[in-house]
Amino acid sequence: MKASQERGFTLIELVVVITILGILSAFAVPRFIALDTQARVATVNGLAGSVKSAASLARGLAMANAAAASGSVTMEGQTITLNNYYPDSATIAKAVNSDNTNDFTFTAGTATTVSTWTKNNSPTVATCEVTYLPATASAPPVVAVVTGGC
Repeated sequence: MKASQERGFTLIELVVVITILGILSAFAVPRFIALDTQARVATVNGLAGSVKSAASLARGLAMANAAAASGSVTMEGQTITLNNYYPDSATIAKAVNSDNTNDFTFTAGTATTVSTWTKNNSPTVATCEVTYLPATASAPPVVAVVTGGC
């Protein structure tokens, strides 16, 4: 009668596999750590695009409705005050419809000063933001993105 011989992994084989996994993870982990920064930058850039689009849509609506340069328009039930046919700083957030307080903190400016959306939970909050400078008589609004501290 032939004796059955069970065979498993030897200790050396297990040590080699664990060592290879350790080396692979040493290269993979730093790549995953950088993903949170990239995600914050993408979120800030996405908001900047939304702000630009909202300003353009408000201007288009004002032109279509023959609104005054310093009048107002209604976008999705929200009254948007215009400054040179673009939303002013006080009501740009309504045009963007940025009610998500978990991602950004909005600081409204006055009719002619800068409004700021600051990204919450970023390493340096003051340098991870979107700003909106309202239009002047000679220039459209300026949407600026700062991602240095994201």
